[in-house]
Amino acid sequence: MTNIGIVGLGFMAATHLKTYRDVPNARVTALCNPSGRHLDGDFSGVAGNVGDNAPVKLEPGSFKAYQHYKEMLADPGIDAIDVCAPTFAHPELTVLALEAGKHVLCEKPMARSVRQARRMVEAARKAKKILMPAMCLRFWPGWSDLKEIVKDERYGKVLSASFRRIAEPPAWGQSNFLDGQRSGGALFDLHIHDTDFVQFCFGRPRAVQSTGYIKISGAVDHVITEYHVPSGAMVTAEGSWAMAKGFGFNMSYLVNFENATVDYDLSRGEKPMRIIEADQEPQIITPEGPDGYVRELRHFVDSIENNEKPSIVTAENGLSAVEICEGEEMSIRERGAAAGQLVFI
Repeated sequence: MTNIGIVGLGFMAATHLKTYRDVPNARVTALCNPSGRHLDGDFSGVAGNVGDNAPVKLEPGSFKAYQHYKEMLADPGIDAIDVCAPTFAHPELTVLALEAGKHVLCEKPMARSVRQARRMVEAARKAKKILMPAMCLRFWPGWSDLKEIVKDERYGKVLSASFRRIAEPPAWGQSNFLDGQRSGGALFDLHIHDTDFVQFCFGRPRAVQSTGYIKISGAVDHVITEYHVPSGAMVTAEGSWAMAKGFGFNMSYLVNFENATVDYDLSRGEKPMRIIEADQEPQIITPEGPDGYVRELRHFVDSIENNEKPSIVTAENGLSAVEICEGEEMSIRERGAAAGQLVFI
């Protein structure tokens, strides 16, 4: 049994708490929040843009509560820390946990800058502990299936691929999300999922070209990027949380292979994925099994118990995703400067 302590008690913490119920070899034994909020284990009313938003309430006495992080880290009964705090706090919380001999699952993005992310990776190396970024899209039904289709080339090579993740502004954690210096805006907080998935499927891009704009955070709130991947396929991704309030959230992809077209659209409900081959009826795919959060947390805990580096997503992958996003941010800044526009505040 792996004992987990969670630091940062917002929407993602509530999501992970629900998810750990489906990870039989893990239990949450501690919660930490400097503000004191939700330290009673009652997350009723906490909601976000993914999942069923069912209320979460831990049984009293089943966990320890801490307002001081270092006190939680001093608990020898805790094996791993799940970092669900805002992005700006990830580096310090992660490094302290690793130095205390704990394994770490860190929510995305690992950090706001490459320099900070490198520090985290180096701390994990020195501590000889697992640091796994929570890039859940690699585990998500319909997306993990696409990865396998790309890998085994059952429909030939990929000619083009486009990914889209768009939403209205976050309705929670706004003091952090809407401070672009801390969060990185939609580019780092939302779009990074697709940036990472692009490198997962096609390898690390050789270059990126991006365009984007600020709307609410002072950082990039809407981005469209072209990735120059090693295979030469035409690959793009769009990410935004600049949609009008009431739009909600959607994610989708459209991938054209030599011999088929595969697409996914969350708005189609229980049957989001289709495979279309020439002159055949489309295959309607209903992804089976647990959701991406369950698969992600199971992989983290299994890696700890098997004393193995995670095989699906590593700390180095998380660092690479931050590096690519920094490149996208730089591309937008340089394009705006060339056009005589103020792009960043």
